[in-house]
Amino acid sequence: MSTKDKTCLVIGASHAGVNFAFALRKEGWEGRIVLFDKDPVLPYHRPPLSKAYLTSDDPIEKHSLKSPESYEKEHIELCLGVGISSINRDTKTITLDTGETQVYDQLVLAAGARPLIPPIPGMDTAHQLYPLRTAHDVQQIKAALGDGKGKRAVIIGGGYIGLEIAASMKKVGAEVTVLEREARVLARVTAPEMSAFFQQLHAEQGVNVLTNKNVVSIATEGADKSNIVRCSDGSQYRADLIVVGVGIRVNLELAKDTGLEIENGIKVNAQTQTSDPAIYAIGDCSFHHNPLYDRWVRLESVQNTVDQAKVAAAVIAGKDASYNSLPWFWSDQFDVKLQMVGLSEGYDELLIREEEGERKFSAWYFRCDQLLAVDAVNNAKAYVIGTKFIKEGKQVDKGKLIDTDVPLKPADLIKN
Repeated sequence: MSTKDKTCLVIGASHAGVNFAFALRKEGWEGRIVLFDKDPVLPYHRPPLSKAYLTSDDPIEKHSLKSPESYEKEHIELCLGVGISSINRDTKTITLDTGETQVYDQLVLAAGARPLIPPIPGMDTAHQLYPLRTAHDVQQIKAALGDGKGKRAVIIGGGYIGLEIAASMKKVGAEVTVLEREARVLARVTAPEMSAFFQQLHAEQGVNVLTNKNVVSIATEGADKSNIVRCSDGSQYRADLIVVGVGIRVNLELAKDTGLEIENGIKVNAQTQTSDPAIYAIGDCSFHHNPLYDRWVRLESVQNTVDQAKVAAAVIAGKDASYNSLPWFWSDQFDVKLQMVGLSEGYDELLIREEEGERKFSAWYFRCDQLLAVDAVNNAKAYVIGTKFIKEGKQVDKGKLIDTDVPLKPADLIKN
C-alpha cells in the first residue's frame, strides 16, 4: 500500500526520534516525516554532554546526530524550538504552542525526559545552579566553570551522570564535591562492590565524594554570590556553581492528557504501539516488556532508543517486527570505561573476576545459575562474553569464572 499521501509526526528529536525518522525512510515510507522538538539546536548526541563536550572547546555541532544536509536529502522536516500543547486522537491532530495544528496518520512519541529538580529551599534563587540535560545546560555550566582553576563545584547526586560530571570538572581543575543522599553512590543501579570502586576512584583523583548527605537548603551570600549548600546533618559546603543530577522526570503530560495507558512510562506492546494503535512511544518515555527477563521495564539508554526506533519504523512501514533486545549501557570516568550489559535487579550472587592490569575487572550478577548482567571495567572482552552468554541463555561455570588461570573465553567458561 502506498504511503505517499500519509504523514508521520514525531514528537521529540533526540536519539529516539531522529533514529526513527531515518529508519522509517529507509523502510520505504514515502510520505511526510516531521520532527518536532522544543530544543532549538540541531539534534545532537546526549552522552557526550557530561563527558567530552563538558571538557572540550568543540561546538555542539561536532556532536550532531545528523548533518543538516542529511535531513534535506531524506526529506525529513525539522521543526525545532517548537513545543506541542496537545494531541487530539479523535481528529488525529496535534496542536503546537503557536496554536497551529498538524494532522497525522501515525504519531510517534519520543518525548524523553527532563531533569528532576527537588524542592530544596533556596534552589530557585541560587547563583549558578544548573541541571544537565541539554546543550544549553552544558554551555551554561562551561561558562560558569571558566578555566576551572579554583572553582568550587558541588554536584548534588552520585549517580552515573553526577559522577561523570565530577570527573569532567576535575579534569579542568575545579574543586569538586559530590553530595549523595544514599549510603553509597550508584545505590540504585549497581552492587556495593562497584559503588566502593567508583567512590575510591574519585577519591584518588581528588574528588570529595560524600554519602548520607541529604541537602536541605541552599543560601547565596556575599558580594561574590557564592552558595552555601546545607545538609540535614548540619554540614555545609560552599560552591561557586552547583549541578543537580538526582534523576529525571519522564515527559508524560501529553500522553496522560490524551488518555493513553501509563505505567512508569507510556505503556507499549512489542511493536512499540501504545493503547492507541496509531500512536507509538519509543525511548526513555516508553514502558515495555522485555522478553529476555520476562518483566516490564523503562530504560534510559541509547541502545534502547535506537532499537525501539527501528522496530517502530518497520511496523509503521507495514513489516513484521517486535522488540527483543538485551539492554546495555556505558560510563566514562577518568581513565575508566565501564560497560554494562543486562539488568542486575533481583540478583542473589555476585562474582568478581580480576584481570592483570590496573583497574581491570568484571562483576557477574547471577540469580541462582542464571546470568543476569555483567559490569566490565576496562574489560571489553568480559562485556562481549557476558553479552553472548545472556543472549544465548548459557550457564557459566562459576568456579572457572573466578579462576584467573582459566582464560576468559566462552568455550572455557561454559558450564558442561
